[in-house]
Amino acid sequence: MGQGAVLGVIPARIGSKRLPRKPLQPLAGRPLIEWVWRRVRSFSALDAAVIATDSEEVASVCRALGAPVVLTSPAHASGTERVAEVAGRGEYREYAMVVNVQGDEPFISEGQVASAVALAVRDWDIGTVATPVRTLEAWRDPAVVKVVRREDGGALYFSRAAVPHCRDGDPPAEELASPAYLRHIGVYACRRDALARWVNHPPAELERIERLEQLRALEAGLSIGVALVDAAEAGVDTPRDVLRAEQRLRSMSHGSLPIP
Repeated sequence: MGQGAVLGVIPARIGSKRLPRKPLQPLAGRPLIEWVWRRVRSFSALDAAVIATDSEEVASVCRALGAPVVLTSPAHASGTERVAEVAGRGEYREYAMVVNVQGDEPFISEGQVASAVALAVRDWDIGTVATPVRTLEAWRDPAVVKVVRREDGGALYFSRAAVPHCRDGDPPAEELASPAYLRHIGVYACRRDALARWVNHPPAELERIERLEQLRALEAGLSIGVALVDAAEAGVDTPRDVLRAEQRLRSMSHGSLPIP
């Protein structure tokens, strides 16, 4: 294993409030976690990948897929804490970079993961990605996480609110398609030292209010670089997202992964 080896970890918590039993939520005949795993395992940007869950039921499904899986503490307050537990295990300590690919992103792409890793390899403590929000509906939707960046690409704030606020009324379509209005995509690449600083920092009040773990990283003084991608499918966080994702999956060709 090289000194710059990259480990991908997919946190899959069973107790989601917005979408109960989220990792096992059926999508086009297969559980959500299966769709995420089958995408992530093929990414050349990762030297290895593993699923981290607090549920033996989820772990059993993963084992049946042939996916490496680690049972983690049910006490973790965030996916990043779950990722850090896995990264600290003996068999994974030699990986220099750890990538958190959230378990509700069945359409995550290799390019998105590679872009996040590239930022963390450079001068950023954490690398992540975003894409223009594009529609007023998405901009207003609290299930869609928005990110506001500095001119150098560094994250200023993440929110479920419609940010940045447009004082003169709703932003026009051309603005929503610009880098001024961004939707965050659930992937974080960090070096080990940054991951340790993130999870060892006390939970932030803003994290508690917004229910966004990345706000703790900002509170801890970590720099988060945000790479732009042209387009990205949304994750699965609500029952409405399930319907949208199923329609999208059924419209796609999966080659060796046929839709039942």
